[in-house]
Amino acid sequence: MDTGYEQRKQKSYRVMRMTYDLVMSALILAMAVVLLFAERLNLEFFASIDAVFRYLFGGICLLYGGFRLYRGIKRDY
Repeated sequence: MDTGYEQRKQKSYRVMRMTYDLVMSALILAMAVVLLFAERLNLEFFASIDAVFRYLFGGICLLYGGFRLYRGIKRDY
């Protein structure tokens, strides 16, 4: 096969994967912020959830969102 085509295909995949990782990390980190700071942001729906569950799930979202951000920046696919 043509190596130029394969290189373009690989580059396209990397750009798509990087974009996906960065967007997903932004959404997951935003969810972490909402869960961790629900009381300060006056979000009654999220503030009414059990505090232990909120902080635990917010922490998990923060860690996983940070991992997705690192992977999107690193671009090692």
